[in-house]
Amino acid sequence: MNTTTLAVLVPLLPLLGAAAGLLLGRTSPGFTRPLAVLPTLAAAVLAVLVAVRQGGGRPISASTELTPTGSVPVELALYLDGFAVLVAVLVGVVASCVQIYSTAYLRDDPRYPSYAALVSLFTSAMLLVVYSGDLMVLLVGWEVMGICSYFLVGHYWETPEARAASLKAFLVTKLGDVPFLFGLFALAVDAGTFRITGILGAVAAGAIEHPTLVALLLLAGVAGKSAQFPLHTWLPDAMAGPTPVSALIHAATMVAAGVYFVARLLPVFAASAAALTVLAVLAAITMAGAALAALAQDDIKRVLAYSTISQLGYMSGALAVGDRGAALFHLLSHGAFKALLFLAAGVVIHAAGTNSLAAMSRMSGLARRIPDAYWTMTIALLALVAIPPFAGFFSKEAVLVAAERTALGESAAPVAAGWAVLVSGLLTALLTAAYATRLWLLAFRGRGAEAPDHGRQPAAMTAVLWVLAAPSLAFGLTAGFIDDWFDGRPLQPTLTTAVLGTGVALVGGLVTYATWRHATALAARVPIGDVAARPEAGPPVSEAPVSEAPVSEAPVSGAAVSEPPEAVTSREPVYRDIAAATDPADPGRLLLGPLHRPAAAGFHLDAVYRALFVRPVTAGAQLVGFLDREVVDTYVRGAGTGTNWLGWLVRQGQTGNVQTYLSALLAGSVVLAIAVVLVAAGV
Repeated sequence: MNTTTLAVLVPLLPLLGAAAGLLLGRTSPGFTRPLAVLPTLAAAVLAVLVAVRQGGGRPISASTELTPTGSVPVELALYLDGFAVLVAVLVGVVASCVQIYSTAYLRDDPRYPSYAALVSLFTSAMLLVVYSGDLMVLLVGWEVMGICSYFLVGHYWETPEARAASLKAFLVTKLGDVPFLFGLFALAVDAGTFRITGILGAVAAGAIEHPTLVALLLLAGVAGKSAQFPLHTWLPDAMAGPTPVSALIHAATMVAAGVYFVARLLPVFAASAAALTVLAVLAAITMAGAALAALAQDDIKRVLAYSTISQLGYMSGALAVGDRGAALFHLLSHGAFKALLFLAAGVVIHAAGTNSLAAMSRMSGLARRIPDAYWTMTIALLALVAIPPFAGFFSKEAVLVAAERTALGESAAPVAAGWAVLVSGLLTALLTAAYATRLWLLAFRGRGAEAPDHGRQPAAMTAVLWVLAAPSLAFGLTAGFIDDWFDGRPLQPTLTTAVLGTGVALVGGLVTYATWRHATALAARVPIGDVAARPEAGPPVSEAPVSEAPVSEAPVSGAAVSEPPEAVTSREPVYRDIAAATDPADPGRLLLGPLHRPAAAGFHLDAVYRALFVRPVTAGAQLVGFLDREVVDTYVRGAGTGTNWLGWLVRQGQTGNVQTYLSALLAGSVVLAIAVVLVAAGV
């Protein structure tokens, strides 16, 4: 079997598994798990075989025209270069791990058959994007991923959060897809083809008439799909879906698609210095802003979501300085350790019974309950922080090295883009270490009651953690041997960036640890009841059971309490859950200071969008509804009323009396005769 045939089977097998799962999931539930796991696992094995055969050498291309489509042909084409085959391996491995993990994580979920089928379809769509050599075929996979994300994020559709998150993810990404589609058409018209090889040839020949316009239109779709500023707000809310879905979206599909698309067509973007500068600015804002937001989140999954946005900013930054090898190297290493982080977080959530880091910080012994998740998550966090020799160190340093070279004028990309990415990248390395250290301390170094014992986690969940821990630890060590797969550019770190990047990461981690020690010492003097009721007040206003303590105490500031505080034992109706209370042991509050509140709210971008777009559109819809109801419908109702009145007048003459009819006929005849005489006489 030749390489082209194997490559066709890679996206085809998960597609067939999805179809079979949907058809047999309800009638033959015993086949659901094999149909979910085996086709995806087979696709991963074939992707590895294709990568070995391609070997980082000359690209393998094949195409066929299914039907004539007019002046610009659309072909079913494959284009297998070093980037494509490695990304396909990542997609296959992560999707297989997610499917195996889900068999245990969602074993009692009644909607598991449809869930597993959608995950397989999601995987097939991403593999189609990766292997496609034609932009229209790529667009099919691009859009299928969008609809799959809508259904998977809304898997728990009974909850309003999941329904809102799925709709938001769909609408925001579609908002970017509209200009993206126009950009594809403009590119194809200039190049005369949708084939990627033809487009790259047209760019090299200077045949693209408006490269800046085309590149900016395409960047809008990339920003939506890869959750880049300002279209990133859907990704944190998408955490309302099942945790394995989060791992798949964040590590190997959906958000990786935008970065991969720019890497595939990088010469199109490189033809416009303005487009590269815009991409660099967006990447700089995204990576630093998302890292700040991650430092303020309480939900462990939202911390990881903002972390993904920030790391995608690194990849976009590498593309902005013209180094797609560094971008995709970081995409591959990030895919491994971010999938591990989310799947380990699922085990942590299952063991702790909560997503809240504040609640976990009030538990002791959580690390002992889940040793596999504890050690693998520690490995993944070290990779995220970019501590050598973990994978994230080498891939992040490749991005910083590319930015440094551009900043020093050693590449064709704009110097300003290089400085923006380099400075923001170093700042983000500091913040990444801070939020990763905070997550680890709050989750695994809590103090308080013993963490609940839910028994040992299923082997299907813990085994895949160690599978993903291997590349998270060792993939970066291959940097010196895989240059041929990445355009032949060196991926090894330089001394300058290695010292700077690792130094700021260590500073961020150590400062966060010292802040946590300080905050923990202060929190020990504040009773937990006070934390739940009035976090801004001091120890004198600690709550007590209603039957044991007076309720008229005043805060330290001397202001009176207008309503008696509820007792800790009965606080739930007032304060909901203790996890919703402010945690005085949270180092993020001290580190961010006045920035903590806006950072926790994502810098209020959702509120800005509601004010600028949602409310005007809603007001416009209400106006249109009013005009339709009160103006257009008035004319319609008036026409009907006039007809009714005319009918009423006609009915008045229909008395059924023959004498009345004859009298009317005679009177009419007389009137007509008089009229004829008058006309004849010329009157």
